[in-house]
Amino acid sequence: MTAPAHRTGRASNYDKHPVLPGGPASACTVGWPAIAARLLATQARVITIEAYDGIRDADLRQLAGMLQAALVVRASDAFRSEDAIDKMLQNTLTDDPVFGRMTDRTLDDLFDPASLAVMRTRVAASSGRVVVYGVGATLITPGDVLVYADLARWEIQQRQRRGEAASLGSTRVDARPATKYKRGYFVDWRLCDRQKQALFDRIDFLLDTTLDGEPHLVGWSTIRRALRVAARRPLRVVPFFDPAPWGGQWMKEVCDLPRATANYGWCFDCVPEENALLLAFGRHRVEIPAIDLVFAEPEALLGARTRARFGDEFPIRFDLLDTMGGGNLSLQVHPEASYMHTHFGVPYTQDESYYLLDAEKDASVFLGLRPQVDPAAMLSDLRAAQDGGPAFPVERYANRFPAARHDHFLIPAGTVHGSGAGSLVLEISATPFIFTFKLWDWNRLGLDGRPRPVHLDHGARNIRFERDTAYARLQLINRIVPLDAGDGWTAERTGLHEAEFIETHRHWFRKRVTHDTHGEVQVLNLVAGDEATVESPDGAFAPFVVHYAETFIIPGAVGPYTLRPSGPRSGTRHGTIKAFVRFPS
Repeated sequence: MTAPAHRTGRASNYDKHPVLPGGPASACTVGWPAIAARLLATQARVITIEAYDGIRDADLRQLAGMLQAALVVRASDAFRSEDAIDKMLQNTLTDDPVFGRMTDRTLDDLFDPASLAVMRTRVAASSGRVVVYGVGATLITPGDVLVYADLARWEIQQRQRRGEAASLGSTRVDARPATKYKRGYFVDWRLCDRQKQALFDRIDFLLDTTLDGEPHLVGWSTIRRALRVAARRPLRVVPFFDPAPWGGQWMKEVCDLPRATANYGWCFDCVPEENALLLAFGRHRVEIPAIDLVFAEPEALLGARTRARFGDEFPIRFDLLDTMGGGNLSLQVHPEASYMHTHFGVPYTQDESYYLLDAEKDASVFLGLRPQVDPAAMLSDLRAAQDGGPAFPVERYANRFPAARHDHFLIPAGTVHGSGAGSLVLEISATPFIFTFKLWDWNRLGLDGRPRPVHLDHGARNIRFERDTAYARLQLINRIVPLDAGDGWTAERTGLHEAEFIETHRHWFRKRVTHDTHGEVQVLNLVAGDEATVESPDGAFAPFVVHYAETFIIPGAVGPYTLRPSGPRSGTRHGTIKAFVRFPS
């Protein structure tokens, strides 16, 4: 495809590995022998290595073998049987291939009480050094020294796809990645997060095993200091990219991705539940889950009102959807909030919007339904198409609007929608990000060669059929309201819909423009211009450079900050889109 016009002839400056200051190189111990020596130097009799889902058993077993222990206990040996766990979780996971209910269980529910009691007795009776390791190790003993082996969810998914990781309490590493992801999303990661949060003030060391053969150990007090700093300055999480059945070619150039991959459909560049943070210790890079920042500094990061509303969760998600040189996304609908709570145990829903970061001349967005659509006829045609009948006549039922760069389409839950081919969408949404009910997927197979799940029954119960052409034009497309202007800048409101809790403002600027978090977290993307610099008016943090298409987070604790064009093309017009939680005035 032709390179996007604004990037023609220019090298990518998108930073795929943003780092945060961690501490001096001396604070980071690298390699298994050195890590073992550092732990032995504590002279602890009982060393407990608690682990997050996805940590390699072989890694922890190797470390345990170096710690000169008289007794080594593997926590997973106390799991209930696989059949017992499957039965316990049946009502939570359901028979649906995608959706379950958020578990309210805790990690100890997966363990056999009698086996835990035996292990505790063995630890107490041992007179020599004891090492207890694995997910749930602290249920056996907190130890004299507690090491936490952490892992970001994106890395877990990669290990699941490669057949290296099974679900908790399971040996089925060959299960479908989608099955393991579902189990992780609804159960395993929830259990591990709850256990991690309970241990947060008791951890002594953080163990990072992301890089195979290159583990890192850092004192937990050092990690906490780094997170405290991070929650009071601009930051970026580590983005990750994934192919899709409809994926395009735009991100290969703009984000400088491997050209051999057939396409990239997604860039997840602000999903703290799954993204990682990179902490720099000299030349070493320690990777931790970005959600740890939410757990460690919830009020400084989120703000008091946002935390009160959402708890220790990051409620705003930014990601990129690339269909440039690709295909249409599925025709889809998201559940309304009451449906989410009733059926999935999630307190809020995936309201969203499409901001067009780039578009080909014939790009389009499907949004809302045609006037006076007959619901029964539409659902009948959808079921017939799904059952192998004629292709669903999309444009008989759904609106197809032309889409141009910097258009903003608002998509409150219940609205039928889907991006067409030829677009680069910045998707701004609430965070519960798997709750998409596909209605029609163009007779397309997934990357695994299987039909992608379609959820017509769920979708039918959530479609707002009254959201027709007139409604979409009036309520959902380019709701631009001027807000303010100054020397070299303008500000305008672009959404979101009144039914959604996220507000979005766009700034165009050729000179410095002032922003203020007013104590609540903000998420921005540089939607125009090559580079901009975020600065503190009183020097509270070092200048922070962002590049075109990069998403960045401004913690609530930052307060006032400025943005100015920078780099070799600082004289051109720059633009940001900013999202934050809307509260009553």
